[in-house]
Amino acid sequence: MPSNAPAEVEVIKTDEGRRVELSGYLTVAGASIMHDELGALNAVPGEKLEFCLHHIKSFDTAGAWLLYRTMRDLRFDGSRVKYINAVPEYEQLIEQALVNDAPCTIAPPMENSLLTQVEEVGEGVIAVLTAFGSLLSFLGQVLVRIGQTIVNWKRLRVTSLVFHMEHIGLKATPIVGLISFLIGLVMVQQGSVQLKRFGADVFVVDLVGVTTLRELGGLLTAIIVAGRSGSAFTAQIGSMKLNEEIDAMRTIGIDPFDTLILPRIFALILMMPILTFYADFMGLVGGGLIAWASLDISPNVFLTRLLEAVSLTDFYVGLIKACVFGLIIGVSGCFEGLNVKGGATSVGERTTRSVVQSIFLVIVLDAFFAVFFTFIGW
Repeated sequence: MPSNAPAEVEVIKTDEGRRVELSGYLTVAGASIMHDELGALNAVPGEKLEFCLHHIKSFDTAGAWLLYRTMRDLRFDGSRVKYINAVPEYEQLIEQALVNDAPCTIAPPMENSLLTQVEEVGEGVIAVLTAFGSLLSFLGQVLVRIGQTIVNWKRLRVTSLVFHMEHIGLKATPIVGLISFLIGLVMVQQGSVQLKRFGADVFVVDLVGVTTLRELGGLLTAIIVAGRSGSAFTAQIGSMKLNEEIDAMRTIGIDPFDTLILPRIFALILMMPILTFYADFMGLVGGGLIAWASLDISPNVFLTRLLEAVSLTDFYVGLIKACVFGLIIGVSGCFEGLNVKGGATSVGERTTRSVVQSIFLVIVLDAFFAVFFTFIGW
C-alpha cells in the first residue's frame, strides 16, 4: 500500500457492540477520504464502540485529530467509545488532540459589507445574463427547427402533437374560463363604481371590451398556461433526463428535439390563440352579466356598445400576442427541463424557475407589444 493511501476501515460486530478496525496509513494524505468514512459511523446510545489501532502503519497529527473528533462526536451522541491497541506514540498524538481541543478565540476578519453586497449583485447580474444568453441560443435553435418542420411536415410527430394539444387546451378550459369570467365580472363592477361619479357608467362596456380583447384575455391565459403546462414540461423532460431516457433515445437514433420539444411548442402555439379566444368570450360574458345585474345595461345594449367600442384589430392584437406567448412558455419550459441535473431537487428548482421565467417574459413582451401596436396605430 502506498504511503499516501488512506487507511482502511472495517466495522466488526461483537457481543458488546462494535469494533472498528483501522489499518494502513491514517495520515494527512488521505484525510479527506477518512473524514467521510469516519463521519459515516453512526452512534447507538449505550453501545460499546472500540477503535483498534493495532494495524495502523503510519499516524500523524491530522490522523489523530480525525480519530479524536470522531470519538468525541460519537461519545456525545451516547456511545461508549475508546481506542485500543495503540502504541505510545499514537496515544501521545491523540492526547495532544484532546488537550488542544478548544474553541478559536481569534475572530475572523470582517469583510466590508458594502463590497460584499456589490459583489453579490455583480454575480447575480452575470448569472442572469448568462442564463438569458443560453435561453436566446435555445430559442434560435427552436426557431430553426420550426422552420425546418414547416418545410418538411413529415418530421412532426402528429400523435404527440394531438396529445399535448388536448392537455394544454381542452383540459385547461375550465380554469381559464372561470378565471376570465370572474375577472370580467370584477372589472365591470369596479369600473362602474368610478364611472358612476361622472355619469358615464355605460362606458364600462368600452373598458371591459378593449381591455379583455387586447390585454387581459391573452395575458391571463398565458399566466395560467405557464403555471399549468410550462411547469409540467419542465418536470417531464427533467425527469426523463435524470432517468437517462433522453440519452437512450439518442442511442437508438431518435432525435429528442423532434420527439419531445417540437410537439410541445407547436401545441402551445396552436392552442394559445384558441384559449385566448375562449378567455375573451368568457370575460365578456362575465362583464355583460354583472352590467345587466348591477347597472341595468341589457344584453342588447351591451352588445351594441361593445361592437362600437372594439374592432377586429383589437381581437387580432390579442391573438398575435397569444401565439408569441405560447412560443415563449414552451421554450422556457423545455429549456429548463433540459438543464435539470443532479437529483430530484433540481427538478423542483428548475420547475419553479421555469414558471417565474415564463411569467416574467410574458409580462415584458406584453408591455413591448402594447407600445409597439400603439406606435403603429393598431
